[in-house]
Amino acid sequence: MKKLALHWNILIGMAIGVVLGLAAIFGGFGDFVQDWIKPFGTIFINLLKLIAVPLILVSLIDGISNLTDLSKLSRIGGKTIGFYIFSTVLAIAIGLILVNLVEPGSFLPEETREELRLKYASEANLKMVSASSVEENGPLKVLVDIVPDNIFGAFTSNVNMLQVIFFAFLFGIAMVMTPQTKVLPVKQFFDGANSVILKIVDLVMRTAPLGVMALLAGLIVDIAGDDPASAIDLFQALGVYSITVLVGLAIMIFVFYPLVLTAFTPIKYRAFFQGIFPAQMLAFSTSSSAATLPVTMERVEKHLGVSEEITSFVLPLGATINMDGTSIHQAVSAVFIAQAFGHDLTMTDQLVIVLTATLASIGAAAVPSAGLIMLVIVLGAIGVDPEGLALIVAVDRPIDMCRTIVNVTGDATVATLVASTEGELKWLDPDQIDQEETESRGPR
Repeated sequence: MKKLALHWNILIGMAIGVVLGLAAIFGGFGDFVQDWIKPFGTIFINLLKLIAVPLILVSLIDGISNLTDLSKLSRIGGKTIGFYIFSTVLAIAIGLILVNLVEPGSFLPEETREELRLKYASEANLKMVSASSVEENGPLKVLVDIVPDNIFGAFTSNVNMLQVIFFAFLFGIAMVMTPQTKVLPVKQFFDGANSVILKIVDLVMRTAPLGVMALLAGLIVDIAGDDPASAIDLFQALGVYSITVLVGLAIMIFVFYPLVLTAFTPIKYRAFFQGIFPAQMLAFSTSSSAATLPVTMERVEKHLGVSEEITSFVLPLGATINMDGTSIHQAVSAVFIAQAFGHDLTMTDQLVIVLTATLASIGAAAVPSAGLIMLVIVLGAIGVDPEGLALIVAVDRPIDMCRTIVNVTGDATVATLVASTEGELKWLDPDQIDQEETESRGPR
């Protein structure tokens, strides 16, 4: 008998969690859920937090050390990385603008938000102290804090993830600059370590159905208590949150990418999406940029006319560092959770989200639900308890499927853009081809 795919198992876990939580509310066995079910959700969150530091460290070092071809393709590499970073920052900005305008967290009643703040936001005072410290020490204090004085100390807390990312960049760049014969054993170690870490991610995600079920059941009992109406308030807020994320994704895929293509390439809006549609659908079904990569390369090369040299460099790099959809999700989710916990995020907090989400998305593994792991980093950077993931994990899977479409579409857009600026785009308008063939046949 064929096994169900992971996303179906997660959806089933979500459904069971909702039913169990509602049954506990109406049946009066909320204490049982709290004592015997919710701990499994806490274990799942702890597993995500456990692998956050090694995942970001190893994947970034491995990814950067693979960029040795930049010596031959320095111009192409510079354009590629520049375009990827620009689109990522823009995506985060779009997410922040939308979530601040809509304020989905405000759809939870004030008393519910206060309960969440008291229950989960154990680091609220730490965040306030940190913010005051930054104010007192000047605007560059954030940059100073990025550089660790003890890397082993940085490894001990997810709050210091920016320091880990800084070290990973420094280590990876140093590997590229060192003679390859000397760093070969180190490179092989990180290649192997990256594979092992990704396998750990896979093992952790296999527990996701149980973790999601426990988190949802415990969350509903926590929020609703003896008042079922509170559960309805939660689902209303989740609906507004989901719509906010989807609107951000739609802006990228239907506004920003088409504008870039129209401005810098000869490819028409409809023809581009027709060319990559199979890759988009595979991205939707697998929620993995890496799994979709072979199809993306084939469609971009053969159906959009991008040269093999460009596709073989830009697209694999994009699957590693270009996560526009994930970036929007992280920005909206971080602010939504903060709003739900009653945190008032300062401008400094918002800038920290931009910086952390950019760097975290660059290091995000191209595997399903990696965004949840990266979100732990963003939440920790602004002093919000990662337990807040319980608020959004119920709707993460369908959103993950949608944001992977944006990630893959962004990769294809940048590959097409780089090829066009390098004169390596051999695309012909299908309508033009049909017209030329008709004219060549002459009148009948």
